[in-house]
Amino acid sequence: MPGFSHDPDAPLGLRFGLPGFFTQRLQGNLRLGLPGYFTQRLQGNLRLGLAGYFTQRLQGNSRLGLPGFFTQRLHGLACVIALSAICLAAEIGAEDSPAPPAGSTPAGMAWIPGGWFTMGDEMFPDARPRRRVKVRGFWIDTKEVTNKEFAAFVAATGYVTVAERPIDPAKFPGVEKSKLEPGSVVFTPPEEAVPLDDHLRWWRWVKGGCWKHPEGPESSIKDRENHPVVHVAFEDAAAYAAWAGKRLPTEAEWERAARGGVDGKPFTWGDAAPGEPAWQTNIWQGKFPQENTRADGYVATAPVGSFPANPYGLFDMAGNVWEWCADWYRPDAFETDGVENPKGPASSHDPQEPGIAKRVQKGGSYLCSDVYCRRYRPGGRGKGDVDSGTNHIGFRCVKDAPEPR
Repeated sequence: MPGFSHDPDAPLGLRFGLPGFFTQRLQGNLRLGLPGYFTQRLQGNLRLGLAGYFTQRLQGNSRLGLPGFFTQRLHGLACVIALSAICLAAEIGAEDSPAPPAGSTPAGMAWIPGGWFTMGDEMFPDARPRRRVKVRGFWIDTKEVTNKEFAAFVAATGYVTVAERPIDPAKFPGVEKSKLEPGSVVFTPPEEAVPLDDHLRWWRWVKGGCWKHPEGPESSIKDRENHPVVHVAFEDAAAYAAWAGKRLPTEAEWERAARGGVDGKPFTWGDAAPGEPAWQTNIWQGKFPQENTRADGYVATAPVGSFPANPYGLFDMAGNVWEWCADWYRPDAFETDGVENPKGPASSHDPQEPGIAKRVQKGGSYLCSDVYCRRYRPGGRGKGDVDSGTNHIGFRCVKDAPEPR
């Protein structure tokens, strides 16, 4: 059952022999995305060839006949700073591939330019510290994979999802056979308020629950063809992606896409609080878990694309359903800075459930609430048992750009 809740480049200053303090400040500013004023001054001085105040002082010292050694040292320092500025300006918010590759755009996908961005969120212990990460450009589905699309995959391949297969008795020794029938975990709201420290009070195992029967065997996806497919385990999502000629995104790719090219904002749509002035996403309103007021128009999943897209043209990067990522989950995964194209840790570890292999999930779901779970923020992280799905977990896919010839 899912939990709900690298070799970096050499230090910038070290490459140019800068003093330790200056090196640390450069690295710190780089991780924080450099405040706009400092960035502008660096870029401005770079464009002017460092012709501002510092250049004037150098020229003045030369005119005043300062000792040759001091003048040389100043000129040397100018070169060092100029080289550092060039390197730094190349890394700050740069987009390596702003334009999509030549050729046709894959249907239903959007191009995400490669470049550096700030990943993580100080609100969550497992998303700290915020770090600078660089990814290559890639294509990503503009919407979550729908029931209709998943049905086409099943019809073409005969694929049977994890939730539709009998449970392996070897994994659950001693459990009677009748309890090993296929099924999945379904959100079942209690009738009254309950403590929020035990999610088993609103989740239950339902025999026959699967992507075709989201709430159990008596339910169906009729009239929900355009809703995101749910009850997909990690291997189900990966199988669909391979069939479609795509793959699942890394956590870094997913977050780069979710932020829409705007670094440091708390939400995929910017700074405005959820619901102000109108609802930007499908999350929980009301008293969780017993009462959803449906202020956003939905009590469970919404049809994909029901809310405004982010600046990259992507829908539902916050709320609706959690989305699988390729990375193994570890709470300490963000301790490495300055990483290019990170693939995540080599193995999984969740101190809350040791021994259960988990992958990262991103984006939150319709069950996220400001009183219980705020991980619909782009830097928030979820985690899920790779062998389990629920009726609030789905996915979308990415596609690599062709290698330059």
